[in-house]
Amino acid sequence: MQVFYNSENFTVVRIDLQAQPAAADRGSDATRQSSRGGYEIVDKFARKEIFLQGALAESFKRGVDALIQTAPSGEEIDSYLERFAALMQQPLSLH
Repeated sequence: MQVFYNSENFTVVRIDLQAQPAAADRGSDATRQSSRGGYEIVDKFARKEIFLQGALAESFKRGVDALIQTAPSGEEIDSYLERFAALMQQPLSLH
């Protein structure tokens, strides 16, 4: 787990997990484990979060990579993250 971005409004955490090999693949050359995971985006004021994985996580990363090329301000990054606010349904809870 790595904090990818943190501001007054949002926190983005990158989570990398190791995929488990299928039972048939154990013990063979095909057991190379691939990485999977995604990004957790937390809206601090709305107190909601979303976990992006798969194609949506890849799309998010491409958007962040394109944004970084423009040397964005914190406000521009937060504006990009606000695009995902409508998708955030999970209430934030502290453990």
